[in-house]
Amino acid sequence: MKDKTIDYILRATWQAVARMYNEEASKYDASMATGFALLSIDKEGGTPSTSLGPKMGMEATSLTRTLKSMEEKGLIIRKKNPEDGRGVLIYLTEFGKEKRELSKNTVLKFNDAVRKSISEEKLQHFVEVADVINELIVEKNIFNNTHTLDIPVEKLETKETV
Repeated sequence: MKDKTIDYILRATWQAVARMYNEEASKYDASMATGFALLSIDKEGGTPSTSLGPKMGMEATSLTRTLKSMEEKGLIIRKKNPEDGRGVLIYLTEFGKEKRELSKNTVLKFNDAVRKSISEEKLQHFVEVADVINELIVEKNIFNNTHTLDIPVEKLETKETV
């Protein structure tokens, strides 16, 4: 890990994963965001549009564009929420359900390839590290002076941190 910060490793890895998924999705005139949305929508009961953004970690503007594109492609339909007239439920069409299955298989194929290449013990360590990072962020324990920076500043000034 010499000269690479943890955030650099996370960013570079996530960008590679996103690029891989987008390349695969482009074969089907889709995007990673579309595939993720398909997997986030309850395939039988629909999903409130207001819960999709937080579920997917997307901003409202990006989600709106993604949903509009999905609706235009016939992957989803929107219906008023019968329990709350102000809300909208997003449902998968039959075509959307087919594409959801394709997205699911793509994710499972990636997971299978990683699991075949990395030992279960190393994967468990990876999950544990990711859990700790998420916990530090959620609990806001990084920039509130509970952790001191004892690394020389010049060590942080690498090309990877830019």
